[in-house]
Amino acid sequence: MTRRLGSGSLVIATHNAGKLKEISALLEPHGMNCLSAGSLGLPEPAETGTTFVQNAMLKARAAAEASGIVALADDSGLSVAALGGRPGVYTADWAERQWFEGDPGRDWYMAMGKVEGLLQEQGADVDRSCAFHCVLALAWPDGEHAVYEGTVPGTLTWPPRGAMGFGYDPVFVPEGSEQTFAEIDPAQKHAISHRADAFAKLVAEQFG
Repeated sequence: MTRRLGSGSLVIATHNAGKLKEISALLEPHGMNCLSAGSLGLPEPAETGTTFVQNAMLKARAAAEASGIVALADDSGLSVAALGGRPGVYTADWAERQWFEGDPGRDWYMAMGKVEGLLQEQGADVDRSCAFHCVLALAWPDGEHAVYEGTVPGTLTWPPRGAMGFGYDPVFVPEGSEQTFAEIDPAQKHAISHRADAFAKLVAEQFG
């Protein structure tokens, strides 16, 4: 039987204030006091895993061990069938600008263009099916853990459409829709996203 969370503090293994706010809104109604790894001064471990599960577990365990508090981490990304599952765990890395490409940071249009370029190399009939994945990992200081996986399948389109999303949203058309994630109302997108799928599973098992 999976170990359940009690009410109390939970470390969210992120230094991103936006992500902390989003996750806190989902968990605080269930009695959890969410703290960020950044606010506790915890280091960010290198994401050396080759799967979403490995990276999420790595971050959750590091935060739990360093803080002595139950920790939650996530890892997410896009996998494209025709690219053998890439970019996968390197989804964000594909958007990283190198020093010779201008100011450091992420250029998501560049990343979308890279994916599209690789697809076009395979011809007009290339398989454009893909999926967004999200893995949530809970880790207790004593080493116990639980993992929840969410997925939303879709297809890639080109050129990018819509201005309401981020990342690869402007080229991702979820299954059953004709709009990209960047064209869909944000509230609707959040309800059907890979992260929503993973959190629904976590909430059902931990608080149901």
